[in-house]
Amino acid sequence: MQTLLVATKNQNKAQELTTLLADQQVTVQTLLDYPEFVDVDETATTFEGNARLKAQAAVKAFQVPTLADDSGLMVDALYGQPGVRSARYAGDHNDAANNAKLLAELGGVPQKGRTAHFVATLVYQDPIYHQELVVKGQLDGLILTVPRGQDGFGYDPLFLVPELHKTLAELTPQEKNQVSHRGRALRQFVQKWQHLN
Repeated sequence: MQTLLVATKNQNKAQELTTLLADQQVTVQTLLDYPEFVDVDETATTFEGNARLKAQAAVKAFQVPTLADDSGLMVDALYGQPGVRSARYAGDHNDAANNAKLLAELGGVPQKGRTAHFVATLVYQDPIYHQELVVKGQLDGLILTVPRGQDGFGYDPLFLVPELHKTLAELTPQEKNQVSHRGRALRQFVQKWQHLN
């Protein structure tokens, strides 16, 4: 069975991606299996650029087909911020602080002006066949003024999916995977990846 390395140490992302790949004929590993791997500096200005940096570093280290993700929240009223800095918006990977900063930045903005988009870009690199795939997924919604829901992570409690009348944090993991930006990107990836193999 083929091995696919998912280039993340983020436990929540690793769990989401592993679940979404569960019905593929592939053994999924993540960087959590390689604690000695040094985190990659995400110095690019785009999601695709950062995902490619992560994929390239993992491929160089392990020489196995690798899937890397970079994703984040883009808020229209904030001119696309926090964008590629979503995880470090208020410092270093602190969800509560990030959410508090987002709410402060949007203070006084009416609900209809709080449109936002979760964006995910996946970059796959295969060192054996020298192949690369790039796919993107997007979920549009609104930023609430108070968090709702207990599940999810990151900005999920503030991100309302209008057609479901729920935040991402109010959805079960299965429901979230059906609509999320990462789920949408991964389904595209699987479809294209199957044609490579």
